[in-house]
Amino acid sequence: MIVVGDLVTDVLVEHDGPIRPGSDTAAAIRVAGGGQAANTAAWLASAGRRTTLVAAVGDDQAGQDRVAELAAAGVGDAIQVLPGAATGSVVVLTSGDERTMITDRAACLLLGPAHVTAAIAAAPPGGHLHLSGYPLLHAGSRPAGLAALAAARDHGLTVSVDAASAAPLRDAGPEVFLAWVRDADLLLCNADEADVLAGEGSAVEQARRLTAHVRNAVVKRGAGGAVWAARDGASWSAPAVPVPVKDPTGAGDAFAAGLLASWLAGGSPGTALAAGATLGAAAVRLLGARPRSSR
Repeated sequence: MIVVGDLVTDVLVEHDGPIRPGSDTAAAIRVAGGGQAANTAAWLASAGRRTTLVAAVGDDQAGQDRVAELAAAGVGDAIQVLPGAATGSVVVLTSGDERTMITDRAACLLLGPAHVTAAIAAAPPGGHLHLSGYPLLHAGSRPAGLAALAAARDHGLTVSVDAASAAPLRDAGPEVFLAWVRDADLLLCNADEADVLAGEGSAVEQARRLTAHVRNAVVKRGAGGAVWAARDGASWSAPAVPVPVKDPTGAGDAFAAGLLASWLAGGSPGTALAAGATLGAAAVRLLGARPRSSR
């Protein structure tokens, strides 16, 4: 499987209580690898799926560390290292089940379309592309995101897309985004993203509306579980797995990995939703966005 998107440094700030502007707020702070695509790739590898990440980092220590972490997690390397660029970074403010991200995408915006096309062209026949929506949602990286979709189509890969984030989706425009991903095999979005792309309504209604644009759509509702709708009108649902929440960062990425690993192995939509819920539950019990490496 090829995963295309961001690889960044996460500065995870787990604060105790509300942030107190202009003063001090107690927090536990750690630095680790992040990025929606990189997180999903790491969870896919932990689920036993052979995965290669296509992303861009700077030629700095952070970039070297991020690539080394993925190698240790068993993720294949198709990383573009950009001289003179800085590796992207995200400050993640988390408390309980809420999180806020402050993002400097840096080298992620410079991912080259030719690099992406070459990586996908080298994939074995019958493969799959999973595209994080972030490259599409920012002008600098948009050519690379569009190149990934075109290369997958040219080389016969199936395609899934994660809608990524509600605010930049709103900025780009839902009609424009849905035109970019038209006829993708699967679109994944959370409740906020579904509101942007499909308008208000139940998760099932939203997923069914989205199948006018893509073949299958999944709407994630956090603790409310997830639903899947197919273009033929069929739908499935699965509950969330109830567990104590340590940190929600990366839960959606883990859900996507569990769902894809099951579905691409021949699992039904209902089975895939349950597998996604299981891996998402494992993620929220950990601090940080990645599985703990067993290597």
